Amino acid sequence: MEEKVYKTMKGAGSMNIVLGIVSIAAGVAAGVLLIISGAKLIAGKSKILF
Repeated sequence: MEEKVYKTMKGAGSMNIVLGIVSIAAGVAAGVLLIISGAKLIAGKSKILF
C-alpha cells in the first residue's frame, strides 16, 4: 500500500517540477516578446500622427 502512495507522490512531484519549468520558460518568452514590441513602438514613434 505504501509503495502505491510513494509512486503517486513521485508522479505529482515530477509533474510539478515540469510545470514550473514550462511556466518559467513561457514567462521569459512572453517578456522578451513584450520588450521587442515595445522597442519597435518607441523606434517608430516619430512616424505616428495624432
